[in-house]
Amino acid sequence: MRGMNLDQRFPGLDDLRAHARRRLPRFVWEYLDSATGREASQARNRRCLDRIGLMPAILNGPQDVDLSTELFGSTLPLPFGIAPVGMSGLVWPDAEGHLARHAKSANLPYGLSTVASQSPEDLAPHLGAHGWFQLYPPKDETIRKDMLARARDAGFKVLVLTVDVPVASRRERQVRSGLTQPPRLTPRLLAQVAQRPTWALGMAMQHKGDGGMPHMRTLDKYIEGAAASALSSTAHIGYLLRTAPDWDYLDWLRDHWDGPLVVKGVLNAQDVPRLEAAGADAIWISNHAGRQFDAAPAPIEVLEEIRAATPLPLILDSGIEGGLDILRAMALGADFVMMGRAWHYALAALGARGPAHLTDMLTKDLAANMGQLGISDLKSARDLKRLNLD
Repeated sequence: MRGMNLDQRFPGLDDLRAHARRRLPRFVWEYLDSATGREASQARNRRCLDRIGLMPAILNGPQDVDLSTELFGSTLPLPFGIAPVGMSGLVWPDAEGHLARHAKSANLPYGLSTVASQSPEDLAPHLGAHGWFQLYPPKDETIRKDMLARARDAGFKVLVLTVDVPVASRRERQVRSGLTQPPRLTPRLLAQVAQRPTWALGMAMQHKGDGGMPHMRTLDKYIEGAAASALSSTAHIGYLLRTAPDWDYLDWLRDHWDGPLVVKGVLNAQDVPRLEAAGADAIWISNHAGRQFDAAPAPIEVLEEIRAATPLPLILDSGIEGGLDILRAMALGADFVMMGRAWHYALAALGARGPAHLTDMLTKDLAANMGQLGISDLKSARDLKRLNLD
C-alpha cells in the first residue's frame, strides 16, 4: 500500500472501521463498537436508513454545491459535527484533544461528555467557537452549578442534557471482553494490550500518572471517598453522582444556563411540545446509537413526526455512516447531524490524521450525492422526492 494516498486506502467508513479494529485491543473495540441487548436497535438504525430512497435528477448541468447550514445563529460550513462519547480517550490517546483541535480548524461543533477522559479545563486551550458540553445530570445542586460554571468558563457555548440514560445499560459484548469500570489492566486485558503496541505506547505516554489508563477527569473533584464497589461492570463512577432527570430538572437547567440548551435522546413526538415550553432550543433525536434500549425505534423512523411537531432545530444521530445518510436525514426534516463512533474509527485507524480524513470523506460524499440529486444547497433537500426502497 506504500505510495497510496488516504483516499485510495480508506475511501469509506467501512475501511476505517476495519483498520481500527486491527489496531485496538479487543476490550476497547468492544466498548466502541458494541450496543446493548441483542444489538437489534443498532441494526435497525442501518436498516431504516437504507429503506429511504431519493429520486435522482437529470440534465441539471454543472453545479457548485453549498454545504453550509445555520444553527444557533451561526453559519457552519458543513452539516455535521462531533458527538460526545463517554471515555473517548479509552479509544485513542488524547482522543478528545485530537477531536477538539480538528473541530476548531474545520469550524465544526465538538461535544465533550461529562464522562470523557479529559475535563472542560483540559480542552479549553483547544476549543473552537462551537463547543458543546453534554451533561449527565448530577444529583447534587452544588455539583450541578459548579459543573455548569466549569463548562462555561472553559468556553463551551451549548449545553446538551442527555435524557435517555436513566440507568446503566447492559452491553453484553463489552462485559464479555473483560472491560471494567473504571478501566483496570487485569492480566486478561494486559494480554490484549500486548497485541496492540501502538495503542499501548500511546496510552502509557498519555496517562503516565494514571496507571496507563484513562479515567473521567471531570468527576475527579467530586468523587473523593465515593465507593464504586456496588456498581455493575457497565456502570461507571458517574452513576454515584448523577440522577435520572425529570421535568423539574430541565426547568432548573434552563434557569441556570444562559446559552443554547439541547435535549438529547428524544424519540417521541408527544414529548416535544413540553420540551418547547420548557425552553429547549433544539431537539436531538437519538437512540444513543443502539447502546441504551434495544427496543427503541431508529431516529430516522420518528424524524418526520417530530419535524411536524416543532419548528425548533432538529439534530439527529445514530447509524449515520456517510454523506448520503446525512442527506436522507435532511430530506426528512433534520437541520444537523452528529456522529460519534465514526470519528473514533477514524482516530483508531489513522491517529491524528483520522478526523481530517473523515471530514474530507464526508464532504466529498455529500457533494457527489447532491450532484446526483440535482441540488446545490442543503435547504433543497427538504423538497427531494423520497422513495420507500422496501
